[in-house]
Amino acid sequence: MLIYGLKRLLGMIPTLMLVLVMVFMFVHFLPGDPASLVAGPDADQEAIELVREKMGLNLPLPQQFFRYVTHLSQGDLGVSLRSNRAVTSVIAERFGPTMRLTATSMSWAVVFGLLSGVIAAVWRNKWPDQLSMTLAVSGISFPSFALGMLFIQLFSVNLGWLPSIGADGWQNYILPSLTMGAGVAAVTARFTRASFVEVIKEDFVRTARAKGVSETNVILKHVLRNALIPVVTMLGLQFGTLLGGSIVVETVFGWPGMGTLLIDSVNMRDYPVIQGLILLFSLEFLLINLVVDLLYGVINPSIRYK
Repeated sequence: MLIYGLKRLLGMIPTLMLVLVMVFMFVHFLPGDPASLVAGPDADQEAIELVREKMGLNLPLPQQFFRYVTHLSQGDLGVSLRSNRAVTSVIAERFGPTMRLTATSMSWAVVFGLLSGVIAAVWRNKWPDQLSMTLAVSGISFPSFALGMLFIQLFSVNLGWLPSIGADGWQNYILPSLTMGAGVAAVTARFTRASFVEVIKEDFVRTARAKGVSETNVILKHVLRNALIPVVTMLGLQFGTLLGGSIVVETVFGWPGMGTLLIDSVNMRDYPVIQGLILLFSLEFLLINLVVDLLYGVINPSIRYK
């Protein structure tokens, strides 16, 4: 497993380089002049040119890219054009709130989704199955921004139970985590049900029941281990999606995370921060996929890595 993990880590390098090139070209083709934004609305052309020279934006794109990669290889993501601070420190401030919100959303979504999916599979075509799948379809179909605004209107404005913006206390996590996790819980429930129904039909399950194994042990010891492998793959992708796709929810709830930072950076054409955030999101996806692959061997020891 160690050799397999090292091979996968080395295999990430070409992917990250491709992402780096694409992100660099994307942010430099965005409309607008970051030098003008940094210099201010009252700056004349001479002042703008001085700012552009200081930022290195007057250099040809290949030379700018080479400078960026050189600094990146030394762990330097550059300096924010807006705040004049190191990009690493700017992102580090926002990483914690986004990670905590994502972990909270993922935790309840996994528990609720797995339980709903197992219940729907065990009592398939009965009322628990119909109720679980109805809720799952509703969770998938409802857009997160609309669900967030509905929660704010109901629990913050009408009832006054929960805060709608900020990240000051545990109460602030409830509404945004429910909004982010609703879609994940719905997908998990449907995916778990489909996987369990498929495994329950296998011969080894019928054999276990024929030997007199209790239904609880059949579900937990025989079905669960085999049915969880595709579910874990899906959950890994969902976790990466939550980390990178928290922009809408963070904007709705005024959450001080990486999503709102990315929106602000795009508006200000803050190239270094945009590049740093997208590289971080890409690296998170790759690492999550690696962890998911390694978890296969933990869930089912019969799996061997080459």
